[in-house]
Parts: sequence; C-alpha cells; structure tokens
Amino acid sequence: MAAEKLWAGRFSRQTDAAVEEFTASISLDQLLYKYDIRGSIAHCRMLSRQKIIPAIESRTIIKALKEIEKEIEHGELALGPEHEDIHMLIESRLIEKVGPAGGKLHTARSRNDQVALDVSLFLRDAIVDTVCLVNRLQGELILMAEKHIDLFLPGFTHLQHAQPVLFSHHLMAYCEMFRRDRCRMESCYDRVNVMPLGAGALAGTPYPVDRQYVADLLDYPAVTENSIDSVSDRDTLIEFCSASAIILMHLSRFCEELILWSSSEFQFIEISDTFCTGSSIMPQKKNPDVPELIRGKTGRVYGNLISLLTIMKSLPLAYNRDLQ
Repeated sequence: MAAEKLWAGRFSRQTDAAVEEFTASISLDQLLYKYDIRGSIAHCRMLSRQKIIPAIESRTIIKALKEIEKEIEHGELALGPEHEDIHMLIESRLIEKVGPAGGKLHTARSRNDQVALDVSLFLRDAIVDTVCLVNRLQGELILMAEKHIDLFLPGFTHLQHAQPVLFSHHLMAYCEMFRRDRCRMESCYDRVNVMPLGAGALAGTPYPVDRQYVADLLDYPAVTENSIDSVSDRDTLIEFCSASAIILMHLSRFCEELILWSSSEFQFIEISDTFCTGSSIMPQKKNPDVPELIRGKTGRVYGNLISLLTIMKSLPLAYNRDLQ
C-alpha cells in the first residue's frame, strides 16, 4: 500500500504511479538522510523545550530517529518512489515505529525550510571536506617544489619556449591558484553558516518556536532574517558550484600540463605506472588516464553550475518545485 502523503489532506484520489515516479527525488536526495535526521532531532528538542509537544514524546521520537539512521546506513530501509523524498521516507518510517506521535515532528516545520536546512548542513560539510583536500594538494605541491628547488625547465608563452624558470616556481603558481580556491570556499562557508529552519513554507510559523536554540544545537552562529528568502534562496549552492568549477578549471590546467610533459615530445616527467593504463593493441603505450579523466570531469562540474543558474534565473518567490 502506498505511503500516505504528508500533503494529501485535500485529495480524494491517490497520485498516479507515473507522477510519483516523475516527481520523486529520493534517488538523489537520499544522501541528505544524516542531515535530515540531525535537523529533525534538533527541531524535536526545541518543540519539547517550548512545550509544543510533550517531553516523553520528544524522547521517543529522537530514539526512533536514531534507529532509522542506522536502518538507512545498513540498507535495511527500502527507498522507493512512493516516498517522494528522503524527508517523507524518514517521517513515514517514524510514524510506523512510534505511531501518531511521530506525526508531531512536523509541527512548526515545512518541507520547504526543512530541505533548506538539510542542504545547508550538507554544504557545510562539503566545504570543509573540499578545503581539506585543497590544503593537502597544496602541501604536496610545496613538498615537490622543495624537493626540486634547483631544477630548471623552459617557461612558455603561447606554448612556445620563452624564458627558463624554476620548476618550483612553476608549481607554486598552482599553489597560488589553490590558495584563492580555498579562500573562495571559506568565504562561501560564512554565508552557508546561517540557519534557515523556522521559516516555514514561506511566512514562518504561529508556534512559539526558538530558532536560536535550534541554531545553537546545530552549531550555527546566526539565523536567517527573511522567511521568504530562506526557503527560496539557493545562492550558496550556486557559490559552491562556482567555486568548485574554478577548482576544477585549475586542476584541468594542471592535468593538461602533466599530459603534455609526460608525452614523448616533451619528456619532462614520467607518471608512475600505478597511475597509468595501457593499450590492448599497442603494448608500447602508457596512457595518462587519471589526469585525462580529471580534465574530462571538469565539464560535469561546469554543467552543475549552469544547471543551477538556469533553474534559478526566472523563479518567482518563494518556493517552487523546480528547486527539488
């Protein structure tokens, strides 16, 4: 039997199966499950603290949410299109586990501000992870520059020999690029680090919620100030995709040089066998597949940015399903 929709109150007939499949996003947004549960636990604690729901029900809900997280992690919970998105899956499973009390978790909250919070929590971690990876890459480049501090190679303009330069100087040019990349990500983090929950569908909630308490539980230093903007804003996603696209552009340039330098025409470097593949018909070949694939994957990251900009360019306020 299909799961009861949270929004099904005014409908007398079930959604067509084709519509359920077409509108479902759970195959993609299931990666938000940890953030959805974390945000729901904070929301539930606030509801109890504000005496909007009984404390005993809050504890029951939180215990069940933690169990659901483990069920998802262990692949014990089926993810089907009838659940539409990860929020509905978790909430329907919660009601199965604890009964009608589980439905109280949705009090003073809309899926609109819920998903805004999930994306914000996800982005914070993604930015931290990206900055750490960029730092590691910079560190490796610095180590290589120090190791080959006296090595010269031709410097190029127009891909023609121009002036001799230090190999270390050339590598440090990429370090500068990645330093700027790190700064862009860190700047983006400052704008992501504002808590949107409490905006409701677009106009807040009549319940006496404590948004700052939820923000404190989730390590946010501030809350958003305009509810309409809170549920319709995706600027930080666009910023993240833009900063990521620039990182990939820098990586692609670096990989292009690795490919050129490892060719028989240049012979500046040799890439380890452990990072290359061969040819089934030409056994003498050693192909720089890893830098080639990084160069190729750059287009996907560019595409993500253009897709988001195109989705957002003509959306009226506030929430629209395009944002899914």
